[in-house]
Amino acid sequence: MIQVTGSYADIYDWDNLYTAYRKAARGKRGKGPASRFEFRLEDNLVQLQDDLATESYRPGPYNSFILRESKRRLISAAPFRDRVVHHALCQVIEPAFERGFIHHSYANRVGKGTHKALDQCQEWMARYRYVLPCDVRQFFPSIDHSLLQRILNRRIQDSATRRLIGHILQSGIGVLADEYEMTYFPGDDLFAANRPRGLPIGNLTSQFWANCYLDSFDRFVSRELGCGAYLRYVDDFLLFADSKADLRRWRAAIIERLAGLRLTLHEMRTQTRPTVDGVRFLGFTLFPTHRRLVPRVGHSYWRRLAGLLQGYRHNRVNRGAVDASVRGWINHVRFADTWGLRRAMLADVRL
Repeated sequence: MIQVTGSYADIYDWDNLYTAYRKAARGKRGKGPASRFEFRLEDNLVQLQDDLATESYRPGPYNSFILRESKRRLISAAPFRDRVVHHALCQVIEPAFERGFIHHSYANRVGKGTHKALDQCQEWMARYRYVLPCDVRQFFPSIDHSLLQRILNRRIQDSATRRLIGHILQSGIGVLADEYEMTYFPGDDLFAANRPRGLPIGNLTSQFWANCYLDSFDRFVSRELGCGAYLRYVDDFLLFADSKADLRRWRAAIIERLAGLRLTLHEMRTQTRPTVDGVRFLGFTLFPTHRRLVPRVGHSYWRRLAGLLQGYRHNRVNRGAVDASVRGWINHVRFADTWGLRRAMLADVRL
């Protein structure tokens, strides 16, 4: 097992902190918290460095809001100062974990991403007769802190780094409490309801630790079960095979394995289907030969665009924000058969 070689001192090293600041500020310079931090950048970084060096650093409170796009999500944003720390930490510990991840884990990894996951999915749809689509219920609210810390500690020997991770985890306790519906597992008593759990969606650390949490599960599916066509994007994953019996057997094993991580599947959605019938994945309906956008994703953006245009007309939103939103959406949906949708949605847009 590859161990993290960087020390706690490497986290608050000046060059590491400055690089972390630049990453945290990317796309946010001149706006709100990032701008205020930048106004006294050197002083803020020196203070942060001192707080980390003396282990007096403690994360601040989250700012939570509901994001309604394709589905409702509670997003919890850490203070900008904490986001710098998240980047500084990940720059030191992530490489050791990254080298151990399976090739076909596509979320929040350099050189991967949504469109490569869609391409791989479609390639396997053309080769295999059946697909088993799976997604985890309440994934981020369910992540168990004790299990996660144990997973991270296998590669991280530095005690101060472990304590920093503990502080970040503790800062998220309760943030997703209302999002979690208690699930009991074999051997649990009533005190299981009080187990610290949940990673705030919005933290860089949460996205990275989600991959760490499911790393052993990825290797279980691809190596122990012997599924040669398996891919995962956060909590959505697909298994392909030419045998329905294999997929039924793998489904039962997956449910049992996830229980060991205190996770459960949406079992009604986890049903084997022929690949020619298509499968929903990452906001698209994929077929062996083509792709379509899931209707609710298009409707969601239509509502968002209407809100942006109304804000623009009333001088609450600038042209650059509208332009960036439209370009970003087009760049995403152009990988499916959406020419007619894009033409209809943008035909009357005038700035």
